[in-house]
Amino acid sequence: MTATSKKPLNLPSLASEVCSGHRAALARAITLIESRRGDHQASARALVQELLPQTGRAIRVGITGSPGVGKSTTIDALGMYLIEQGHKVAVLAVDPSSARTGGSILGDKTRMARLSAEADAFIRPSPSSGTLGGVAAKTREAMLLCEAAGFDVVLVETVGIGQSETAVCDMTDFFLALMLPGAGDELQGIKKGLVELADMIAINKADGDNIARANLAAGEYRAALHILTPRSVHWQPPVQTYSAMTGAGIAELWQSILAHRDATTPPGEFDARRREQQVKWMWTMLEDRWKARLKSDAAIRAKVRHTETEVAAGRLTPAIGADAIAELLA
Repeated sequence: MTATSKKPLNLPSLASEVCSGHRAALARAITLIESRRGDHQASARALVQELLPQTGRAIRVGITGSPGVGKSTTIDALGMYLIEQGHKVAVLAVDPSSARTGGSILGDKTRMARLSAEADAFIRPSPSSGTLGGVAAKTREAMLLCEAAGFDVVLVETVGIGQSETAVCDMTDFFLALMLPGAGDELQGIKKGLVELADMIAINKADGDNIARANLAAGEYRAALHILTPRSVHWQPPVQTYSAMTGAGIAELWQSILAHRDATTPPGEFDARRREQQVKWMWTMLEDRWKARLKSDAAIRAKVRHTETEVAAGRLTPAIGADAIAELLA
């Protein structure tokens, strides 16, 4: 280890550089919060607390959809449009991690070729590391750091599998669900939970010969939404078609996001949602701390393994095993 790597971290200096919009400092700060070292985690918590007054001003948009729907291409097109409108855009793209090795492809940045070359864009791919739904454990804190660095739009892309929809919805202001046209029976393909969470459904690849199929799919989704109760009394989720390849409909996507903010801010729903999310984040982090303690304490870890063996052998029920592990944390 070099002398430089042993140099104590200067948190005030790092916080100042992040607030000044230094991209390298922002990257270092996110690396710090992603670290699993205990001293790094303590420093990361202090850093986020220091920067907290500079956060909360960005529009947070979660983007999900099945693999192949064109999430990265959509973000590339939307991000370029937003930069043209004078915005600074941060993208937190969560890549799938290997269940065996924890490795990640981290290929999202290569699929956002135009956006990654822009000075007013910041793209951070992070491995999901096996967290629920593929959402990186530290994505929430990374989002706050991006806001402190002056990015006024934060786009969070999820892998779009498992239960990632709920996790993304719980950290963003607007939840955008992307769909494909002509992928069989559209109604059969609807995930009720996803549609109930979505603030908008957008049908991608509405270009060329696909336009008619995209319009047909949009009509079927609109019909489905009419029989579901929207999660907001102030907003009826629209269904729109667009093409990430040609850019058609991208401006309309953004206008819907702004319209949602305008509709939910006056009645206080926008701020109420953020307050609820803050509390959920706290409980999620507390659960992570409990799990970390179970893994880090050697004596506790040995007792947990013994309990696992007893449950696997059928000598203890899972409920009794859970009670035994919970007592270790008391």
